Amino acid sequence: MDVKGIGVSAVVAALYAALVIVLAPISFGPVQLRVADCLIPLSALLGWPGIVGVTLGCLVGNAYYMLGVLDVLLGPLANLLAAWVIYYFRRRLLSGCVLASLIIGLVVGGYLWLYFPPPGLLAVALPLWAGMVLSITLSSLVAVGVLGYLLVKLLIKSGALKALRSMGLRIDVEGED
Repeated sequence: MDVKGIGVSAVVAALYAALVIVLAPISFGPVQLRVADCLIPLSALLGWPGIVGVTLGCLVGNAYYMLGVLDVLLGPLANLLAAWVIYYFRRRLLSGCVLASLIIGLVVGGYLWLYFPPPGLLAVALPLWAGMVLSITLSSLVAVGVLGYLLVKLLIKSGALKALRSMGLRIDVEGED
């Protein structure tokens, strides 16, 4: 990664961490909407700088809130895997976003139930871990699969990619689904 890539990673990480911290009441818990996760699909456009950015941003945000060691370690791992999957499926962005949401749901929901009981009816109808996996997967589908997908599509349609390229940034995909 070159100096521009490191700069892009730093900006994405800072934005991700800021969104997690500022929106902390809804970024953590058994029912959450981690709005910062809408930045994960940017890895389809930014490549490794975006992947590194959302991974480090999650590390900083989770460490700031410090729910527990598992969250500080496994949350960023989930982002790393999800962002890489989106990058790999960048020409089929919607499929990549859905798969990334499933990864986040399985990884984060797979340990988060240790910290919080699952919400409402999910606690009665499903085992604890399964209710949490379902809850986190659904919220991730909203953040990554809807908000993040729309963010990437908006950037593509707005002509922002040309502006980023003119600044010397490498953009990996033209946005064809």
